[in-house]
Amino acid sequence: MRAAELTAVGEITVAERSRPSLDPDEVLVEVGACGVCMTDYHMYHGTFEVETPMVPGHESAGTVVEVGESVRAYEPGDRVAINPTVPCTACTHCKRGDTHLCEHNTSIGGAFAEYVRVPPTNVEPIGDLPVRHAALAEPLACAVHGVSKADCDPGDSVALIGAGPVGLLLLQTFRLVGAAPIVVSEPDPDRRALAAELGADVVVDPDAEAPVDHIRDAAGGPVDVAVEAIGLVPTLEQANAVTAPGGTTLVFGVPDQDATLEITPFDVFFDEISYQGSYSLTTADFEQAVTLLKHGRIDVTPLITDEIDLEGLPDAFDRMGNADGLKNIVIPE
Repeated sequence: MRAAELTAVGEITVAERSRPSLDPDEVLVEVGACGVCMTDYHMYHGTFEVETPMVPGHESAGTVVEVGESVRAYEPGDRVAINPTVPCTACTHCKRGDTHLCEHNTSIGGAFAEYVRVPPTNVEPIGDLPVRHAALAEPLACAVHGVSKADCDPGDSVALIGAGPVGLLLLQTFRLVGAAPIVVSEPDPDRRALAAELGADVVVDPDAEAPVDHIRDAAGGPVDVAVEAIGLVPTLEQANAVTAPGGTTLVFGVPDQDATLEITPFDVFFDEISYQGSYSLTTADFEQAVTLLKHGRIDVTPLITDEIDLEGLPDAFDRMGNADGLKNIVIPE
């Protein structure tokens, strides 16, 4: 089979690899589509270190073409989305349903290839959903998880800082739980326009005026939930500054591991501000994400701006570095 190998920092080689052989409790999926995410980008640029050569890619969907002898739930021809997080199911976190915090989590990568082998517990039937849409189940599941951690009630106001692909999924998911108003802060005019199309009540340009004042004015004051979906300290500070007493600041974007944020403990005490992280997704989040996509509750069509083959990955990473477009989808064939 053909696969896109990361052979060194900044080097992708499309090479022939052996088609994966199955253990009795695995299924083999022919990859129909795989999203390119920022984790792949950081692997490519060396800011997230991995052993090479390796095949990246984890936002995928396709068709089951072979099943292990002990697999009963699936058969060849089934169309599925792949959840890349494999929990142990036995630790305390797994027993509580917090599979994303599993002490022994492993991840399924390797989907920038024609085939990938997967435990049957990590696939979800997609019915007639296009695979290019189903490939976005994983980032949507992360958004579902984030909204659940924000504990947002109908009528709660939300400020969303950052309207990249995941920010736009967060926007739509917050709308589903009844958040209002939703203010989106995003410097890119095309992304602001798309945020408005997808349901933002107000979009603001943080470069046009003081972003904190702009967001507060647009929302009619501080908000119940402020979400940072970029991963930078200055925008985390903005989210903190617009969170109302009794509200929640959601750290959704991935910050640098050594980044620090200064807060005033008395303000946390007196205003009862909650700081909530949102990491990855649970098994339940993934199932919910697939359900939302199958029933058309989330619109991912405008998020997919480029479809590429395996050879197109370097150009896709260049576009991502320039914030050009939104979601790149690899079609291995």
